This record gives sequence, C-alpha cells and structure tokens, in this order.
Amino acid sequence: MHEAELLLNRGGGAPRKQRVTINDIASQAGVSKTAVSFAFNTPGRLSPDTVQRIVGIAQELGYAPNPIARSLNTRRTNALGVIVPQDIPTVLSNSFFLQLLSGIGQVCNHEGMSLMVVPPMRGSLVEATYGALVDGCIVTGLEPGDEVVRALRRRNLHFVMLDADAPEDVACVNVNDFEGAWLAMQHVLRLKHRNIAIVSFESFTGKVDSYTGTLRRRFDGFRAALKEAGLTLRSRGIHCMECRCSIAGGDEAFERIMELSPLPTAIVALSDAIAYGILQAARRHKISVPGQLSVVGFDDLELSSLIQPPLTTIRQSIAEKGRRAAELLVEAIRGRNTHPRHVVLPVELVTRESTGPLSGRSARAAHRPAHP
Repeated sequence: MHEAELLLNRGGGAPRKQRVTINDIASQAGVSKTAVSFAFNTPGRLSPDTVQRIVGIAQELGYAPNPIARSLNTRRTNALGVIVPQDIPTVLSNSFFLQLLSGIGQVCNHEGMSLMVVPPMRGSLVEATYGALVDGCIVTGLEPGDEVVRALRRRNLHFVMLDADAPEDVACVNVNDFEGAWLAMQHVLRLKHRNIAIVSFESFTGKVDSYTGTLRRRFDGFRAALKEAGLTLRSRGIHCMECRCSIAGGDEAFERIMELSPLPTAIVALSDAIAYGILQAARRHKISVPGQLSVVGFDDLELSSLIQPPLTTIRQSIAEKGRRAAELLVEAIRGRNTHPRHVVLPVELVTRESTGPLSGRSARAAHRPAHP
C-alpha cells in the first residue's frame, strides 16, 4: 500500500487518511511535480497519454486538488461572474435574467467553467465587485463612468458590458434598441392610436432628456417614429413615465395612467414584465385589451405567447445576448482577442392579440373623465 494511503491515529482520535499531494502522484507516475500541475491546470502542454496516466494515478490515490491552492498557482478561478443590480431571489424570479444566465451558462459548460451571480454586498455593488472571486465579469446596464466599472478597471479584471454605451476598449453586446422602439411605436401609430403612454423602467435621472445607453437609444427610436406621424414626445396625448421593471411595477404604473386625461388607447412598455403588470391591472379595471386598450412589450419572454391576451412585443434574443457576451469574455480572459468587439443583435416585432386598431369604443374610453 502506498504511504499516502496509510491510516494515522493521532491522540486516540478517529483514523484518517494522510492527504495525498502532487509529490506522491509525481513519484508514482515517474514524472515531475510540474508535469502533474500541467495535467490538472494546462493539460494542453502534455501529451494526451501522459495526462491520462497522471490523472488515472491521481484517481487511484484519491487525490483531490485544493481549489484555493490551484487558484493561487494558476491565478485563475475558472469562473465567470455576472454582476446584477438586485438580490439573488429577485434576480432568479425575473425571466429576463434567467434567459440571460442560460445563454452565459451554455458557454460555461462548453469551456468547463463555473458561473457566479454577484449581487450587491451589504447594499453595495462596488463592494461586491471587489470581493468577486472570478476571472472576469459581465455587467448589465451600467455606464462607462459608473463606480462598478472603475472598480473592475482597478482590479485589472476582464469584463464585458451589456446594454450600455461601452468605450472602445471594452467589449459590449447590445440589441438594436433604436429599431425595436421604432417598430413598437410605428405599430401602434399605424393602428391609428394617438393617445399613447410610454412606460419605461427606472433610470438614474428620471428625466427623458437625460437618458443614456439603452433608454436613450429606445427613446430616439420613439422620437423617430413619432416624427414620421407629425408628433413628438411632448405632443398632447403622448405621456412618458417610469416604474420598477417588474409585474408589480407595471401594475402600479397603470394606476397612474388611469389618472391621465384623455386616457391612452395604447401603452408601449419597455419590458414584457412591465406589460404583464399593465395587463393584470387592466383586467382588474375591466378594461378590454385590445378592444379599449392596446399593449406592447419589449423582450418576448417565454410567457408572452401564453398569457391572455398573447402579448405583442419586440423580440430580442436574450439567451443569445448572454452567450455572445460570455464568448467575448472568455476570449479576453484567454488572450484570444486583443481588440474588444461591439456586437449589436437584431430585433423584430412580434404581433399578437394585445394590440388592435383604434375603435369607436377605445376612442370614447380615451375621452371619458379620469374621475367620474
């Protein structure tokens, strides 16, 4: 029996196995400690036969690499991080993030890497960023000057930005937000709606004219479509508001919409989750969709084709967005691409039963008083 497998009994305690080390494996395999390290950390530097022989002996001896020591040796954790703005339970209840994580997970599976979700630590994303034990991060919806981005730069950590105006030296994945918003607004305008509420997810400024990144691009698309119809964001009957990006947020926004006069005959929401909340509130108020109100979302989550009525929305490939971001991040970590790329994915309008032409019924509803 190999000496590493001898049972020791110290102080009358329970017998335990002595820890197997790479010295033991090297001795048994007749190779150097460096070769053993290569077999587990960078197997491409050895022949497949040598790797197989070393790993086989390690398994026979019951060797288990210490992940902390391994990380210190390779300066790699073999993990990707996704920095998210909310706590993990909230994130995992959001279908958008689930699809995004699914796309990132496809790359992790292919590359033999793990995935870490990095939520705020004690309410601070910056603190969480400094504490994340990962080889690189994907960050969503942040601006180049954000403190989280500065923290990533100070750590010299590879990162990829999603839904952001990334600088040239940072890889980024966006969708064509301008076209998506243009298609959504053009759709309701073609249906003759002119009393329209735009419901956006919350921004840092709360002011349309100060929007940046995704919101700026989408509102530029709205402006372009409205201009073609001789309207602007400030035209009578066009209303903009923000809410939490959730079903509850959409429900709350609808209550504010009910205070408007005239009432909108169409609502364009900047996420499907918000649109679900709007549909929920409309049912509670006994407002017919699309008979009295047309509703458009943005994302095309899996539920959007199943709810009643099925939601008209802008489809973006969320899983593909995550997959492309993870591929760019792995390329950077492994030195495969020294020129960061900016990727823009296409969108399309998916017309379903939540939108319809302006009818006499919806027009009358739009002009009834908000407070009977």
